[in-house]
Amino acid sequence: MDTISYTERRGKIEDYFDRTAVQAWARLTSDAPVGRIRATVRAGRDRMRATLLGWLPADMTGMRLLDAGCGTGALAVEAARRGAQVLAIDLSPTLVDLARDRQPAELTSEHSVGRIDFRAGDMLDPALGEFDYVIGMDSLIHYQTPDAVRVVAGLAKRTRRGLLFTYAPSNPALIAMRAVGRLFPRKDRAPWIEPVAEATLHRLLAADPELQDWQRGRTERIASGFYTSQALELLRK
Repeated sequence: MDTISYTERRGKIEDYFDRTAVQAWARLTSDAPVGRIRATVRAGRDRMRATLLGWLPADMTGMRLLDAGCGTGALAVEAARRGAQVLAIDLSPTLVDLARDRQPAELTSEHSVGRIDFRAGDMLDPALGEFDYVIGMDSLIHYQTPDAVRVVAGLAKRTRRGLLFTYAPSNPALIAMRAVGRLFPRKDRAPWIEPVAEATLHRLLAADPELQDWQRGRTERIASGFYTSQALELLRK
């Protein structure tokens, strides 16, 4: 199969999450009962979110954070509760509207130190400005590794302290599920998750000219049933 560019894949992701999967995604990210498989995904995402938040400062007053691929806004809410000024962006306007509706009243109060600015759009838009921290939780898992690295490098140019993102570590189960997914009718397919070989990812990150002032920090894999994702921390030297 030919390489799909970032722009082309971005369009497929936007279409899927804004039209095909929005109801399922809204349910998955709520407290509503879900089936056994989705329950493992929910639990895995909760653990991953807690991991990434654990790598951020406990007090983020005066700091600016980009939640790149914010979905329904759970991570953005917790960062804002720490005092951060959060710009939460997602390709899906429908999910952004849902995130805005779910925002706790405490964060919209004039007395709140932390704030969230929810937007629909492209996380690479330079008009978004600069940030102390950028988090991309499961927002790069549908891109091939070279494209994902280019996205990370683009975000790094506007990041002062730390860049945290996740990827789908290559393993036989993920490769098998990806192959099975191709058997579904095209209209029912989700944009497939791209398995990432850790050695290849690290080699491309180390070679990228925009990332020479960055170093790898912590990494952690979260595996919960049908959810497996690897978190990686990059820190400015």
